Amino acid sequence: MNAIPNDPCELAPAHIRAIAPYQPGKPITELARELGLEPESIVKLASNENPLGMSPKARAAIEAALPELHRYPDNFELTQAIARRLDMPMEAIVLGNGSNDLLEMVASVFLGQGRSAVYSQHAFAVYPLATQARGARSIVVPAKDYGHDLDAMARAIEADTRVVFIANPNNPTGTMLTADELQAFLRKVPPHVVVVLDEAYNEYLPDELNYDSRAWLGRHPNLVITRTFSKAYGLAGLRVGYALCDKRVADLLNRVRQPFNVNNLALVAARAALDDAEFVRKTQALNREGMRQLEEGFRKLGLAWIPSYGNFVAVELPRTDGASQGAAVYQKLLREGGIVRPVGGGYEMPDHLRVTVGLPEENARFLQALAKVLGKES
Repeated sequence: MNAIPNDPCELAPAHIRAIAPYQPGKPITELARELGLEPESIVKLASNENPLGMSPKARAAIEAALPELHRYPDNFELTQAIARRLDMPMEAIVLGNGSNDLLEMVASVFLGQGRSAVYSQHAFAVYPLATQARGARSIVVPAKDYGHDLDAMARAIEADTRVVFIANPNNPTGTMLTADELQAFLRKVPPHVVVVLDEAYNEYLPDELNYDSRAWLGRHPNLVITRTFSKAYGLAGLRVGYALCDKRVADLLNRVRQPFNVNNLALVAARAALDDAEFVRKTQALNREGMRQLEEGFRKLGLAWIPSYGNFVAVELPRTDGASQGAAVYQKLLREGGIVRPVGGGYEMPDHLRVTVGLPEENARFLQALAKVLGKES
């Protein structure tokens, strides 16, 4: 009989010990401590945060809710508001501590050892993490022009596949799929395979490209749509998202959902932000202008980028003697007080940096720093 190790960590499942933890964008305060910089001198364009901050209506709702923080949260009002806004039954809506929480719930319910999940190369890092944490197998489908190859993903589904993850627009590449492409894919997927359509950046799509995925739920009860208040609504620090799905799927997700997983301030802020259409319009307009500003800056620097439909863009850095510059340029930008996101490693894009669209002055400061570290100052 094998002896039991004295170290309890050695008894953790091998698939847990093998996980490479998620690496978030570097906080401003961390960079300030490391390099002795003044926090206000740092531009952070790393985490796809809304540069306008939060909705004024959300801020007012938070202030009004402060006296009631000794009470446990009640999901009813936000769930009801989402249901009314989207013309969905409340029983088909599940709230999450950010949309990441909902991705984890789907994995908890439908994945496990002896099962697999399908997702694209260059897709959001939480998909492999959620899959591996359940001991399931990842089937990674090569990307097509940095985006999802839905035909290949349909062919990749195996007998043990239970979940397919799709991000639209995709993070970190910014690519998007049309409604026709998504519906054709849904028709190909076996009905026992759950398709997660991650629409975290849905609000950034222009009107001519927007689509209503809710209508597909009636035809495809295996579809789960996830959305978030972290991006266009500016509530990233409060962590609140929601899923739209078949009532039976919602019932299962609620069985693994942590009690009170969304806190009081997040609930009231999201409820107020949902009604602040003017703030969302301002966010969209700022994003369009900022994207043009960044693209023009890249063009002047002779750099290529992946056309993006989110609030970020992946810029490609030329190689030096065949070697990637991504990590080196990232470090040089940090010393100039500019935080962006390197997307090598698990994203397999070592030649790219992901840049969040910021305020006009933030975009300008980043482009100036980029020109400096690339030796292309005018």
